[in-house]
Amino acid sequence: MNIKRICIGVFFSTTLYIQAQPNTDVYVFDLNIKNNKVELSNPKNISNNDGYDNQPSFLNDTSVLFSSTRSDQTDIRLFNIEAGSISSWISDTPTGSEYSPLKIPNKNAVSAIRLDLDGLQRLYQYDIKTGNSKPILKNQKVGYHVWYNEHILVTTVLIENRMDLVVSNLKDKTNYTFQKNVGRSLSKIPNTDLVSFISKEENSWQIKSLNPITGAIKNIVNTYGKSEDICWLKDGSILTGDGKSILRINPNSDVQWEQIQYFKEDEINNITRIAISENSKRLAFVAEESPAKIVQKQLDAYNARDIDAFMATYTDNITLINFPNKELFQGQQKMRASYASYFDATPDLNCEIKNRIVIGNKVIDEEYITANGQNFSAVAIYEVENGKIAKVTFIQ
Repeated sequence: MNIKRICIGVFFSTTLYIQAQPNTDVYVFDLNIKNNKVELSNPKNISNNDGYDNQPSFLNDTSVLFSSTRSDQTDIRLFNIEAGSISSWISDTPTGSEYSPLKIPNKNAVSAIRLDLDGLQRLYQYDIKTGNSKPILKNQKVGYHVWYNEHILVTTVLIENRMDLVVSNLKDKTNYTFQKNVGRSLSKIPNTDLVSFISKEENSWQIKSLNPITGAIKNIVNTYGKSEDICWLKDGSILTGDGKSILRINPNSDVQWEQIQYFKEDEINNITRIAISENSKRLAFVAEESPAKIVQKQLDAYNARDIDAFMATYTDNITLINFPNKELFQGQQKMRASYASYFDATPDLNCEIKNRIVIGNKVIDEEYITANGQNFSAVAIYEVENGKIAKVTFIQ
């Protein structure tokens, strides 16, 4: 094989959470609405952790719950915004991991999805002080949930390759399915008795409302493209994230989504999992690390000839292309086999960056390569999706 094709360091479920998880961080901003304009200020990276940090929700107006990785598992972390940026851990589950923590109404407890090592996925309750847990719904594979009140839950339940919208009454132990094929975002709509959800029945996704008592469903507005994470302001407007932007729409008065914030910072990309405090004075969201940082990780692993760290930066269906459209590899298995033997046989392997351009999710690198006593330059284009390199195009 041509050595230039193999120097990638040069350039550019059946179970809900089992997919490879990108490195993500949780950010919190102060939020102010003045003259109908949303202003974000005082940003904080409250996770600041090399790993998966996701699904923030507000325990109260000053504390945020989220899932955070430590010691190869994901536990519930609690961050106090005002008390000297102090964080603590609510759960410690060696046999599983917790996701999507939420405050349970009128209890000193939170609920979260537990994914056990044996693949069992269920909704549990955790005592905030002790971390003691017990199952809430034993017979449903819950993906996401929101509390309507202390005994009624609106959930998305995994059925085959989709999620269905289910209302569970913990008092009378009933479960009713109201719609099939829904998204992950569930929110209580301020000043109403309704819950919003994302309908994926049509090609254009829709934000809809559900009355969990009567079962009535109504259309509200289309999502912004395929952005399915939303939160509600008290004035009835909706916020969502897309790429490096926050957008807003008021379904009662606006005809289209409006960008209210664009983040130039390299560390904020692919904004998802957006949440707002009850007093509407703080906003939290999840952002992926910069595509340039992901590409740099694979370059460092390439130079170290660390095949595991190198392959960890790629998606399962990674595709390598020789410009303009000749496919070299597709999939981790073929790529790993080729690069593992190459790393073993090339002790002098090294790539040095000469130029780097970042355009959206694409990273274009020009590098100077040393391998098997030879030196040459090469160019490659990396395309990053969901925190992993999904495609590389080599230009010779």
